[in-house]
Amino acid sequence: MAQFQKGLKNILQKHPNDVVFLSALRTAITRSFKGGLRNAYPEQMLATVLRATLTQNPNVPPSAIQDVAVGTVLSELGGSKAARMALNHVGYPSSTSLYTVNRACASSLQAITTIADSIAVGRIDVGIGAGMESMTRNYGSKAVPTQLWPELKESGVKDARDCIMPMGITSENVAERYGISRADQDAFGAASHIHASKAQKDGLFDKEIVPVSVTNPPGKGDGDGSPTPQPSETVKVSKDDGIRHNASTESMAKLKPVFKEAGTTTAGNSSQISDGAAASLMMRRSTANSLGLSSSIKGKFAGATVVGVAPDEMGIGPAYAIPALLSSLEINKEDVGVWEINEAFASQALYCVRRLGLDKALQEGRINPRGGAIALGHPLGATGGRMVSTILSEMGRGGLGDVGVVSMCVGTGMGMAGLIVRE
Repeated sequence: MAQFQKGLKNILQKHPNDVVFLSALRTAITRSFKGGLRNAYPEQMLATVLRATLTQNPNVPPSAIQDVAVGTVLSELGGSKAARMALNHVGYPSSTSLYTVNRACASSLQAITTIADSIAVGRIDVGIGAGMESMTRNYGSKAVPTQLWPELKESGVKDARDCIMPMGITSENVAERYGISRADQDAFGAASHIHASKAQKDGLFDKEIVPVSVTNPPGKGDGDGSPTPQPSETVKVSKDDGIRHNASTESMAKLKPVFKEAGTTTAGNSSQISDGAAASLMMRRSTANSLGLSSSIKGKFAGATVVGVAPDEMGIGPAYAIPALLSSLEINKEDVGVWEINEAFASQALYCVRRLGLDKALQEGRINPRGGAIALGHPLGATGGRMVSTILSEMGRGGLGDVGVVSMCVGTGMGMAGLIVRE
């Protein structure tokens, strides 16, 4: 225990080589196919948050930003060309390099981590970890390969075959194997919407969201036989639009299972497919000090860990990634004030909470206090970045403390967790 107390003390101290956040911005997260960003391109959303990063950090010259990592899962050609074009389009010089990262649901947390690692080892001084995803445009195959080596589909190794198991079936597996009831899942789902609704009405998301200007094509009219076409219009999208403001456990209980006839996973206790983007500006603390930006530091990135789990119950990943992270940093779960655990499904999120012994934290409103992916949505490549922007603004509010953990399960069977310290 004394050793772990030393670990916490070390994490809370300020060191010249700390990797710190200067900003963590995101777009609104909106419903795919029906939401406000349905007509936006992933690289358009990325361009918006990259431009806003420069605007909100006027004392950081664009030429000082050396490398940008962008998490994306579904974009054409891995998103690398479009993302690079977006970077240059909004004012970054050609000397700023860029690459994309795909670790499924953890892609943008991985992007943040790789930039942080590059800063930590001295490869760069300043970088951006970002993420983008338009599931409206790119979710046609349901994130399953359309051209796959046939031998893998018939592999004698179950874990290999299970990597393309529908995510909803993995949710059902977790619920069945670990006794997560339908009633508990519905209550968890309703709570996500209730928390998110309150946070939105209280304006708690406003500072982290950058509006996106979207041009919607002409409408088809009123459908009465002699439609009057509506002209195209440009709107600014600045609100998460997947939140059910009237959600309740009772309303959730009326929804039918989606993946198995007698299952417990429904549209109400699962994450939404969504569109969005996020970007975090990071640098070495000594660099921030030399640029006169000490007072602008929002927090620091203390580390991240990835673990593997069985693909057919991929949702349990955080239950293993979080202990590995805390152990590596020599701190206890009691040292963590607020948790962002991605709600891919209520079944897996609840399992992780229970296995980690975080039931009290859940009751106290310290897990996803502003709601999670069930209410806000899960734009695969941008989710980690969204969670980082939210936790940075949430930590310290209402006595939640200055240490936070971001974690998510990862398709094909992984879990990732990162630790953030508020300045």
